[in-house]
Amino acid sequence: MLSLIASFLLFAACGEKAPAPAPAAPEITFASPELVLDPQGGETTVRVSATAAWTVETDGQDWFALASPAQIYKGESLLKVTAQPNMGGEPRQGELRFASGGHVATLAVRQEPCSFVPEGYKIVWQDEFSGTSADLKTRWRFEDWAPGRVNHELQRYTPDDRRTSYVEDGALHIVARKDGNQVISARMNTRGSWLYGYMEAAIWLPEGKGTWPAFWMMPDDMSRGWPACGEIDILEEVGVHANYTSSSIHCQAYNHVKGTQKTAERLTAGAESGYHVYGLEWTADYIRTYVDGKKLLEFKNDQAGNDDTWPFNKKFFITLNLAWGGDWGGMSGVDESALPCTMRVDYVRVYQK
Repeated sequence: MLSLIASFLLFAACGEKAPAPAPAAPEITFASPELVLDPQGGETTVRVSATAAWTVETDGQDWFALASPAQIYKGESLLKVTAQPNMGGEPRQGELRFASGGHVATLAVRQEPCSFVPEGYKIVWQDEFSGTSADLKTRWRFEDWAPGRVNHELQRYTPDDRRTSYVEDGALHIVARKDGNQVISARMNTRGSWLYGYMEAAIWLPEGKGTWPAFWMMPDDMSRGWPACGEIDILEEVGVHANYTSSSIHCQAYNHVKGTQKTAERLTAGAESGYHVYGLEWTADYIRTYVDGKKLLEFKNDQAGNDDTWPFNKKFFITLNLAWGGDWGGMSGVDESALPCTMRVDYVRVYQK
């Protein structure tokens, strides 16, 4: 302070004006060191204090966006940010970027994944698809089937073929594509099987008339044949009825051949444009399926001790597949211009008590 006064007096003595002090650098502060967004998505607000005007923009990622004007004014402001639900199973990181003149500042943005696991369950098996290919030694096995083997489906299932299944960017890709005069795809089964539990997968469904993706379960013991052996369909969708996802159970008493299957269907908006979480809670008393944590189907054990109505008391394995055409997928024909098409699976997890 003394040196500033001395400088001023010296300039005054010489008849010259003292130089104006340099303008203070603009400042911006936030009510929190990071912006934590709701895993379910929606709008989040953060309070901002600034000594000058600042512009703001995202880092370009498409899962969050500004919901308020991209301008911060002097004083206090409320900045609103919207986010999509995080169904991918991993935390998301991003940032907001602020500029005022030549000055810059950032605010970290974070969003945890959605969790729909019922209370009391612990994970016992998982595949996060973090490598470069599916784990065929300990986790998965492929089917090698000719067209028409089930449901009059048109595809050939090929074993361990990178044209029809590969891991990239942390997700399993199951692809249906043309190969000469045929369509090839993949059908994968877990090597492990489980009796009861909560099974969950984050899946991005393919587009196109003719597609028939599924996440489902069949028993190790198929000695009684289908449908008496039992079948649990956690997720099915057909491209001709885009974004309508369904769950079903099949057994001797209730199956689609008789038209007595137990089925529930609901519009899952965006099922073909992003990940959604499909879950099954299976106990000795009931089977319940969920989409993004909301119950879709409930089927209760009638406690009659009758294998025809409840064969769901033995170990089942998980299947992922992408069919083409068939009785349901091709009910209105197929559109080969949709090929190749891809079913993406971010993870598959099994929990038990």
